[in-house]
Amino acid sequence: MKSFPQDQLRDYSALFSRAEALAWQKGNFYSLNQKINRYDKKWLIEKKHSYQDYLRYAYNVLESNYATEYVVKNSFLIELLIPESNQSKATIFSEFRVGKSVGDLAIFNGVSKVFEIKTEFDSDARLELQLENYKKIFNEIYLIVPEKKFRYYSKIDKSIGLILYDTTKQQKFLIERSSELNYKLDLSAIMNILHTHEYKSILADYYGEVPAMTSFNQFEKSKQLIFEIPVCDFNKLFIKYMKKRVMSTELSTRYFKEFNQLALALKLGRQGKSKLITNLKKCLTS
Repeated sequence: MKSFPQDQLRDYSALFSRAEALAWQKGNFYSLNQKINRYDKKWLIEKKHSYQDYLRYAYNVLESNYATEYVVKNSFLIELLIPESNQSKATIFSEFRVGKSVGDLAIFNGVSKVFEIKTEFDSDARLELQLENYKKIFNEIYLIVPEKKFRYYSKIDKSIGLILYDTTKQQKFLIERSSELNYKLDLSAIMNILHTHEYKSILADYYGEVPAMTSFNQFEKSKQLIFEIPVCDFNKLFIKYMKKRVMSTELSTRYFKEFNQLALALKLGRQGKSKLITNLKKCLTS
């Protein structure tokens, strides 16, 4: 297998970022051209394809040699989350904020699940706090870690699910340990996630109507009423309204799959993703 210098791999990984994708949407390929001229003039002479082909090449190099968070998230979407979403009409979120913690991926279906990724380049310094925050609102919590670090992460809280990955394999993810179901939720934490129309809709669903309130007291009054709802009933309603946050993102396990995580992060619908791909299909010349 061909080896690549670390600087080159880091430069490849920098291509798969929000800032780069926003530049591509505007037809700005300065950074891409810079990487090609720096590392891949031979590739360009031999291939003479499009920017899309070059990004696919860079992605494949990363997948085999430098599994960054982007590569792991994107691979996990392709292998597990997109198929689950297609089958059950679940809603997928990238970077779901809970207090001061941000879950890498979350999915809402019959239960709420959050996935925290720790690559071989990441520290676990904040992991304990992250897991504590996720327990406040999610029914299932999964930690996605490198296969080679199984022994280390297997000691983590046994209620947390553990998924091992190796992006060089055909089947990249293995659910080593399933998450225990968590219903000890923090309703205050969930209230801080809900939009005003969402918590009012929850009240209407459960009580049959929304009590009279003003813009000044609606949050506290709604909070008091929500605290009287049994946790399991409230959890179902919370999931219902998270699923209603319709994510029009165009995701696919077959077409332009290297860009799923970028599309999710930028909330690109069919039209937005189509425009991005059209720009990237521009032919390269040597």
